[in-house]
Amino acid sequence: MNLVRRIMHSAFHPHPTLPPRGGRKGWRGMRCRPPMGSTPLHGNFLNAFLSVLLLLAMAIVVPPSHASSRSLLVFAGAASKPPAEETARVFTQKTAIEINITFGGSGFVLSQMKLARRGDVYFPGSSDFMEKARREMLIFPETEKIITYLVPAINVQKGNPHNIRSLKDLLKPGLRLAIADPDSVCVGAYAVEVVEKNFNPEERQQFRKNLVTTVESCERTANILSLKGVDAVLGWEVFQHWDPERIETIFLKPGEVPRIGYVPAAVSRFTKDRNLAEKFVQFLTSPESKAIFKKHGYLMSLQEAKAYTLPDTPVGGEYLLPEWWKRKAKK
Repeated sequence: MNLVRRIMHSAFHPHPTLPPRGGRKGWRGMRCRPPMGSTPLHGNFLNAFLSVLLLLAMAIVVPPSHASSRSLLVFAGAASKPPAEETARVFTQKTAIEINITFGGSGFVLSQMKLARRGDVYFPGSSDFMEKARREMLIFPETEKIITYLVPAINVQKGNPHNIRSLKDLLKPGLRLAIADPDSVCVGAYAVEVVEKNFNPEERQQFRKNLVTTVESCERTANILSLKGVDAVLGWEVFQHWDPERIETIFLKPGEVPRIGYVPAAVSRFTKDRNLAEKFVQFLTSPESKAIFKKHGYLMSLQEAKAYTLPDTPVGGEYLLPEWWKRKAKK
């Protein structure tokens, strides 16, 4: 009835004007004219009735638009961007559930999720920021899954024009270095951990002297090297697979790797559909998803990651950034 009222009071509302002189054709072609002062109400009722029938028929044939518009919002660290985007597309093709991913530094996107109080899945670049999300009760801990493993390494321009062969070579005077912002990006915190573990105080000062910039995400860390904005970065070993034409990796010695990193995912406490969010997290651990990550050069097992480290190298956890490396202490 509400629909009928809307129709009756819009385009089909009776007008007080008379039909044109000469009347109109009625049944069997007869010319007729309504009495003076009347309105074409009969035609309007008929049109309204037919319109209602048409709308009802369309409602039966065409399903409501919201039936196929289910979606999830994922806040993700950029460490997994290439395979995560492809995995999301495959998931959407299989389920008709749209995946919207906001990429950035893991700490930055965690802050976005927290401030906006929305999002279905948190997908950071390492365990460090997942630990923070767990402490602040921003995720359901029991839903956390490990998706892939990462190992810190030196990334240089293709062909290694500056002949960087070891960690100590990063101390060469005049070398231009970059790392991700250690306050908000996982790989930046790992870079600081590598420096603090392997350099003495004088060497740390030289490293910082060569450090010309910090950037906002893993993606930007790789991009600044691809664009030859710097000579080397302390990043993830997988960066060479992101841009094999312009980046190559110099692996650290096994004893120089402070921790093996991993990329986790968990359901956000702000989700409106926990079951649907868990379905996507589970898909990230599926054989189909793992094949996508492997195709992009990611390490899919702890055994693969340990090939670059000592047998007892720690896995995951959280690194507390030294005060002098924090943004407010940087010069």
